[in-house]
Amino acid sequence: MSNNPLSVAAPPETRHAPKIETVSSESGRILKAAGRWNVHTMSHDLARGDLRALRKALADHASTPGLTWDLTGIDTMDHVGALMFWRACGGKRPERFRLRAEHQAFFDNLAKSEAPPAPDPPLTLRTLFEAIGVRSYMFADHLSGFVRLLGQIVLDVGRFARAPLAGPWREISANTFRSGAQALGITALVGFLIGIVLSYLSARQLKQFGADVFIVDLLGVAIIRELGPVLAAILVAGRSGSAMTAALGVMRVTEELDALTVMGIPHGFRLIMPKVLALAIAMPLLILWTDAVSLFGGMVAAKIQLDLSISFFFNSLPGAVKIANLWLGLGKGVVFGILIALVSCHFGLRIEPNTESLGQGTTSSVVTSITVVIIADAIFAVVFSNVGI
Repeated sequence: MSNNPLSVAAPPETRHAPKIETVSSESGRILKAAGRWNVHTMSHDLARGDLRALRKALADHASTPGLTWDLTGIDTMDHVGALMFWRACGGKRPERFRLRAEHQAFFDNLAKSEAPPAPDPPLTLRTLFEAIGVRSYMFADHLSGFVRLLGQIVLDVGRFARAPLAGPWREISANTFRSGAQALGITALVGFLIGIVLSYLSARQLKQFGADVFIVDLLGVAIIRELGPVLAAILVAGRSGSAMTAALGVMRVTEELDALTVMGIPHGFRLIMPKVLALAIAMPLLILWTDAVSLFGGMVAAKIQLDLSISFFFNSLPGAVKIANLWLGLGKGVVFGILIALVSCHFGLRIEPNTESLGQGTTSSVVTSITVVIIADAIFAVVFSNVGI
């Protein structure tokens, strides 16, 4: 230690600050970099105002022809330090470049991340057929996987029916609670608003022809037969279906599914079947709840618009809507619940162990579930067109 009381050691950030110098050699000029090119040291330079000058100096040297970049003298480097050299050189690696082996990964990652995307090939008859072939193969792959999953569920349900006491009752109960009881609030809110909107729009038209009392028939058939089941199914697909896909996807990312396989625990019996049975049980109950709340919203709007009493609505509803419509709506609920659970689990099991695939799989699951529900509802409308009308 110096005896001079005024001598003060320079702070580490100053001693190891990033610096560059140019030297001449037989092969040409060489730019040598030294110091610590990491975010901690460079943030200290930023506070002292030196970082902008350093960046400008790098950019000036980058325009020197035949310059050799020698970065072997750098003590430590992170992604931020490598990014300064990368941007100074115009987003590419110089031709004459010396680098330590441990710093090579930073520039390799920059080259991959900032590589320009490949241009789309021109649209020709060949590329069109190739695109159709790829889409057809993907559809066939998804369809075959869905059929295999459906067959596995049938086998698991048969095993469950043979030995019900050994079944996953806790998983079924938990999934029923999450998919059914916790969805009562959102289905009630949306159902109530849909009932009000439908009643308001219908009342204006019926009032022109003096057919006010037929609003009971219109609301009853529309909500109980169509809107209630479809509305509840879409909400469950967006809420519970996405949660099922995400849960299985996270288990894939964290390798929990692989751990279950190693332990000999079947995925279908412990993970998939409880979700399918839970939605098959919860969906009809949610449809009953959505129908009731939607009809109540329609009653309120009819009272305001047409001055129809609540008691008149209740007394007229059984005669206006046949009981077959209610059973048809509940039957739709069972089918919709099974389809939503199967589609959600299908996409959840196909997720790759990375976060990007998790987001894409969840989005595809929701879109496909809603599409399948609408297709199934159209099939029901055609097959049972003479039932309850």
